[in-house]
Amino acid sequence: MRSQGTSGLKDEIENEIIAGRFQPGERLDEVSLAERYGVSRTPIREALHALAASGLLEVRPHRGAIVADVSPDRLFEMFEVMAEMEALCAWRAARRMTEAEHRELDAAHAACGVAAQQGDSDQYYYENERFHFCIYEGSHNGFLAEQSKALHRRLQPYRRLQLRVRNRMTTSYREHGEIAAAIKSGNGEEAADRLRRHVLVQGERFADLVSSLRALKQPNPAEMV
Repeated sequence: MRSQGTSGLKDEIENEIIAGRFQPGERLDEVSLAERYGVSRTPIREALHALAASGLLEVRPHRGAIVADVSPDRLFEMFEVMAEMEALCAWRAARRMTEAEHRELDAAHAACGVAAQQGDSDQYYYENERFHFCIYEGSHNGFLAEQSKALHRRLQPYRRLQLRVRNRMTTSYREHGEIAAAIKSGNGEEAADRLRRHVLVQGERFADLVSSLRALKQPNPAEMV
């Protein structure tokens, strides 16, 4: 039985949900998952709890962990709130970040650039989280940072899916540069506006995301044979 941390298992199960191998409404059984990943039930249970906390799974009485089916309307509402929370973080970060925090933001941005250049959407996903978390912390408002991180984690699977849309990584990286420049210049209004537009999923971006989600719900012909 292999050794694997909860975080790694969470990512593996999340990837399988995003890839459509676990469908909305499907029950995830701890015993079956333990056999599938070659681990004990304890890390599986911890990974499922983490996924439930993010909203990707629902825990129902007598049924256990069920893959959530989030409606497009609900998803839009969550991104709308996330955009406003991040804009608030950016406005405060532009006024409050230290030089050391600026350097950490630049380092996170540079790491995103490497991942984008390599076309590695999964690595970009992790570095993107680091970039956004720098801004939350840079707001120097502990409660705002905590709430922003919580909603960010709930939207993680959908943000990961977004990054697989053509050219999204390149666009995201460019937008990060504009956000970082506004924050470091102390321009709170511009930083807030740029980060709000970066996060808010609307128009073609929302259509692309919904289309990707619908595609995941379609049965895989290869698996029907």
